[in-house]
Amino acid sequence: MFVKRLVKKVCVIFTLSVIGSLATASTLLVMGDSLSAAYNLRQQDGWVSLLETQLSQSHPDIKVVNASVSGETTQGGLSRFQALLNTHQPSWVILELGANDALRGYPLSQTTLNLETMVEQAQQADALVLLVGNQIPQNYGKRYTQMFFDLYKDIASKYALAYLPFMLEGVALNNALMQDDGLHPNKDGQPVILENILPHLLPLLEKNK
Repeated sequence: MFVKRLVKKVCVIFTLSVIGSLATASTLLVMGDSLSAAYNLRQQDGWVSLLETQLSQSHPDIKVVNASVSGETTQGGLSRFQALLNTHQPSWVILELGANDALRGYPLSQTTLNLETMVEQAQQADALVLLVGNQIPQNYGKRYTQMFFDLYKDIASKYALAYLPFMLEGVALNNALMQDDGLHPNKDGQPVILENILPHLLPLLEKNK
């Protein structure tokens, strides 16, 4: 009888401990395209996995969920986003989408609307957003490329977001850090991307605990 009571007590303590850890755990949701999905690389070599490894040491209470999909557009991201918010209930969102819209020549007004809708959905879910901007090759036209680059800054200003203008700074024009397609960073470029992101992300992580 004593042994049964002891086992029951241990089970209760263990269950409460698990529930408590789940209650205190926070989630960081990464919503991106191939640049965040470790395109043509092993998943563990991508910058999101490198971030997860680093946070496991510095912020062990934070779980990273990478919902990035290669080829994703803002419209595709928007169609999945609310369900991801409902499922994971993140405290933070890294929003890195839009490059595929531009490469396909989508209207920037629609890209802007999609991104703003995702920002609003995240804020309604009490998640802090780090908006990651991007650049496209100049052969798409100087006016279009500049407008595309500026739309991220405008959204960040409108919604008072943490903002990284260009995640591939120091990577995009370095052939040693890029894959042969000239669009995607290679394994060696991933740590540099993480170095670009961390100064904008780490302060955000302290604001929503």
